[in-house]
Amino acid sequence: MERKVAIVGAGISGLLACKYTLLKGFHPIIFESRNSIGGVWTTTVECTKLQTPKDVYRFSDFPWPPSVTEEFPSQRQVLDYLQSYAYHFDLLRHIRLNTKVISISYEGPSDEEMRAWTLWGGTGEPFGSRGKWIVTVQDSQNFSTEAYQVDFLILCVGRFSDIPNIPEFPPDKGPEAFQGKVIHSMDYSAMDYADAVEFVKEKKVAVVGFQKSALDIAMECSTANDVQRPCTVIYRTEHWNVPDYIPWGVPLGYLYENRFAELLLHKPGEGFLLGLLASLLAPLRWGFSKFVESYIKWKLQLGKFNMVPKHSFLQEMSSCLFSTVPEDFYCRVEKGSLKLKKTRSFSFCKDGVLIDGEAEPLMADLVILATGFRGIEKLKNIFVSPLFQKYIAEPTDTIVPFYRECIHTRIPQLAVIGFSESASNMYTSEMRCRWLAELLDGTFKPPSIEEMEKDIAEWDKFMKRYSGPYYRRSCIAAVNIWHNDQLCKDMGWNPKRKKGFIAELFEPYGPLDYANPR
Repeated sequence: MERKVAIVGAGISGLLACKYTLLKGFHPIIFESRNSIGGVWTTTVECTKLQTPKDVYRFSDFPWPPSVTEEFPSQRQVLDYLQSYAYHFDLLRHIRLNTKVISISYEGPSDEEMRAWTLWGGTGEPFGSRGKWIVTVQDSQNFSTEAYQVDFLILCVGRFSDIPNIPEFPPDKGPEAFQGKVIHSMDYSAMDYADAVEFVKEKKVAVVGFQKSALDIAMECSTANDVQRPCTVIYRTEHWNVPDYIPWGVPLGYLYENRFAELLLHKPGEGFLLGLLASLLAPLRWGFSKFVESYIKWKLQLGKFNMVPKHSFLQEMSSCLFSTVPEDFYCRVEKGSLKLKKTRSFSFCKDGVLIDGEAEPLMADLVILATGFRGIEKLKNIFVSPLFQKYIAEPTDTIVPFYRECIHTRIPQLAVIGFSESASNMYTSEMRCRWLAELLDGTFKPPSIEEMEKDIAEWDKFMKRYSGPYYRRSCIAAVNIWHNDQLCKDMGWNPKRKKGFIAELFEPYGPLDYANPR
């Protein structure tokens, strides 16, 4: 029987989902609202580079071309790599570009019947609930609409696009009070490179935020205007942005991306002995953090700029907040073409930005809000069903309940890939797509809804424990191997992928370790 699978989004996760469902004999179709594949890599600022070394950020069965010699390829190189992957595996014929999904609705059992289920989809089978998804799409060029009926739906919409996170302001103190211009980083990234330079040139620019997009945009504004019109970075919290991945000569992977590093943590669902070991090794866990922090403080001279974070590097990593700081960022701060302004809150007035605790406003012509995106809201809004919307968005103080970070326990015939983050999202998404393909093919069944929700609660507890106040609801960076072990066991693979005890314990894990099932 022909099984139709709809995939929303042609970014990394969408391409992987297409490839692995094809290998199992399904009939996928990808809906992509943009005119190109590549997801978030299609529109970025000019200086954007890969955040992780390319050897870790790669497909398991498709190497980077020899022409890419840089450890951190540029946006254009990453996009070319993704497009080459799609060509190589003949995925383009399954993709509909310029096709925006405007709604998805489920036709099948009633809400009351679904609430009574004890197994996912009623039977524990991916196609066993007698339902169909209706995916309504709109052509972005002629605005015509069309509806597709499919057996399974895979959402690969990501968290970092489409719906910007705009801070809330007191009455009459929002962007409407400002005589200059206020835009989100999403709008800036969508500009042509030359247009972006012209847009910020000879303007007093303030950039709000201290994550990667904020730093990249601030660097471009600094390049355009230098010390004549310094760019001010307004931030609330200092972060451990790394200058490189070799603190004191030790590759970061040997400190955080191997099995020994994960023995130092209390992992979700671990047994008594592993828990005891993690408690005994707590001082070493603290020492690893201090080792990395000391290097970052020394390399970037953070004390000189009063930029030493108050939280640990482990918290930074456990929250998926760490990134690489652009080269010469703090040199420009010292030179004066970049200024740093810390504040708990800010608002707007006619002439610029009102900084909490300061009498005079920060004068500005342009404010760029690099304040992130509302990923959960985007995911929720795609559903027609109020019940499914509620399942996605509530409660707000826990992780979104995706078992194995892939399937919602209460929504049948649906998977979400690429919503949860890790230290290297590409190979994490690839493992999840392989897991999903095996699930669809009947290799295994998920446990009961009750068991899945208990497992999810354990993961939520873990994330809150190590992220602390920086908890962002979906980050497995500190226990990526533990997560992959669970996927492997479900699929019937041996989770131990290295040769020999020492290698298994101390060598970093990466995409090539999972290239072949075994």
